[in-house]
Amino acid sequence: MRDSRSNTSRDTLALILAGGRGSRLKHLTQWRSKPSVPFGGKFRIIDFPLSNCINSGIRQIGVLTQYKAHSLILHIQKGWGFLRGEFNEFVELLPAQQRIENSWYAGTADAIYQNIDIIRGHKPKFVLVLAGDHIYKMDYAAMIARHVETNADMTVGVIDVEVDKAKEFGVMSVDNDNWVTDFAEKPDKPDPIPGNPKMALASMGIYIFNTDFLFEQLIKDADTPGSTHDFGKDIIPSVIKPYRVLAYPFRDLDTGVQAYWRDVGTIDAYWSANMELIGVTPELNLYDERWPIWTYQEQLPPAKFVFDDDERRGMAVDSMISGGCIVSGAQVSNSLLFSNVRVNSFATVDQSVIMPDVEIGRDCQITKAIIDKGCEVPAGTIIGENREDDERRFYVSEEGVVLVTSAMLGKELQYAR
Repeated sequence: MRDSRSNTSRDTLALILAGGRGSRLKHLTQWRSKPSVPFGGKFRIIDFPLSNCINSGIRQIGVLTQYKAHSLILHIQKGWGFLRGEFNEFVELLPAQQRIENSWYAGTADAIYQNIDIIRGHKPKFVLVLAGDHIYKMDYAAMIARHVETNADMTVGVIDVEVDKAKEFGVMSVDNDNWVTDFAEKPDKPDPIPGNPKMALASMGIYIFNTDFLFEQLIKDADTPGSTHDFGKDIIPSVIKPYRVLAYPFRDLDTGVQAYWRDVGTIDAYWSANMELIGVTPELNLYDERWPIWTYQEQLPPAKFVFDDDERRGMAVDSMISGGCIVSGAQVSNSLLFSNVRVNSFATVDQSVIMPDVEIGRDCQITKAIIDKGCEVPAGTIIGENREDDERRFYVSEEGVVLVTSAMLGKELQYAR
């Protein structure tokens, strides 16, 4: 089985759709695409599907970019150039460049279609299409092996979600052998799983195609008047009846239970997913040596905690602190600090996500907040204690998470990061 999975991985080209804005993340995506948003103390969201590919033995990867891609491109150039071209390994950037049509990428299927000549040049047997904006660890090799074993034309990764939350996903109906019998994109009334009325089967935005079959469907879709050129809205519904479309449940290969997967598409979801990581035994294990998450990070000194006086003590509890951070006579609790953060004397940080290169001034009180990259929080600033006051200055989510950017603090962002 190992040799078979290795062969199919080598015969697979992965294409990561990383051009989306992610507008529900509000100001976090004002100057960057959603896949390039920092996550987990030292990573960016795009690192998770990229790492899944590498750990699954897939070494031919294309990243399709479009919306404000500068920071994403820089990150990939710096951190993902370790593959060996002489072994036909690569992470290739595929920006929207009007190769076929005189337009930018019009939809997920159109993004692949506009690069069809590049795909042909790589001559893969299988094409793995991935969303670039979800947090999870997944062995794609097992999914590809199942696709081959069942002789499917297309395989879709699926998860169980609560029916009331399934409205945000493509929802599938399957038979007893997991062959897809029906599909609805973001339905008002999702069909529940038979025998489990509280749950529905949702698409993860992960697709495996036999390459010739993919080309056939992309060309057909491009020639279809009125198509939105989207996999969920157009491609999948059109192939269910005449072809073999398999649903692949995303489960832990050891226990068989639903595996960890998060769509961090809102401020509340993003904050919650980061907060989960500081738990004693988080569901997403970033310390798993068997499945490392790769990334680019500057070479930085260790985190430092200084001053041990009764009136000011540099300390952090129940928190994750990255390299280059200095907690100087301040207290950090239940929080996640990215690299090069400085928290100055008498400040307190609680239940917060502090992105890279932030400086928090003396006597600040930061509670349940996301502080964007490069912010300089003035001394004495209080955030997260008074919602009405916060809403006048910053963005406050439905669940009370306060988002702070440099522009909100009166300093315009000078470059994309």
